[in-house]
Amino acid sequence: MAPNDVSGRDLGLMHRAARLYYVDELNQAAIAERLTVSRPTVSRLLAEARRVGIVQITVHDPDSLHTGDDDAPRLAAALGLDRVWLAPVVTGDLGRSLAEPVGEALREAGLRAGDVLLVSSGRTVWELSHTALPTLAGCEIVPTVGGVAEPEAWHQTNEIVRSVAERGHGRPHFLFTQAMPSPAMSRTLADDPEFRRVTGFWSRAQAALVGVGAPPAGRDSISTSVPLDDEGLRAGVGDVCLNFYRADGRPIAFPGSDRMVRISPDQLRRVPRTIAVAVGEEKVPSIVGGARAGLFNRLVTDAPTARALLDALPPA
Repeated sequence: MAPNDVSGRDLGLMHRAARLYYVDELNQAAIAERLTVSRPTVSRLLAEARRVGIVQITVHDPDSLHTGDDDAPRLAAALGLDRVWLAPVVTGDLGRSLAEPVGEALREAGLRAGDVLLVSSGRTVWELSHTALPTLAGCEIVPTVGGVAEPEAWHQTNEIVRSVAERGHGRPHFLFTQAMPSPAMSRTLADDPEFRRVTGFWSRAQAALVGVGAPPAGRDSISTSVPLDDEGLRAGVGDVCLNFYRADGRPIAFPGSDRMVRISPDQLRRVPRTIAVAVGEEKVPSIVGGARAGLFNRLVTDAPTARALLDALPPA
């Protein structure tokens, strides 16, 4: 049976079975009970999911999986960070590739009910929000930037917060504003009790999970609030929570940046555990600049990016 001969109902069952087996790690008997089908049917659904491409399994050469046992502490020392976690190799599924080390970093934060976890926008964090995350039961999940009306899902911070809260059983909080509101709206927000309540979490957060943006001039996706035609901004090397910076970590101001709804660099520096997540050679200057700016004190990346960073940095 060719993939285009499979019915929509069968594809839906294949997807549900595959998610329960590969993501939620249920056994076939439990999946059969959940889907009210027989165990042989579950086995068939999983086999068909692989055949039609719903599930893709990659087998890596062992040499490609070598992360270098000392690369993580060496990189932490070179960047001046508290700790670094490495994924072996990031595949096309960014979220699943990084889920394990990000889970370790979140568990290391030791969050308990009532603690605050801040969450940024960005494609990497968006993809992570759709993976299995550690339990965050009772934690307050709070956005670090505005993002209402963005056309791309990974800049819709409220939806990322909602997904993280749902998967981790936390309590979501939302910012109902653009990343760069108009001057009139900005004045209104300053007097809005709900806005002040949500942004008040920024100063008492125990942890943050943030992406690291690539150099603005080379980005194919960025918040619509960011004026990419600004010469100073185009000379930047990256951003964390829409705080853009130069290679040496110095901040970049641009038209309207004083109205941006974003956690400030000083507030980020006061968060005890700020976990940055970034992979790819194009992110090397972005990671270095963000570390120099002190915008995060922990990093999750992959082994190839770690080696590129170590090659680019002077020995610690």
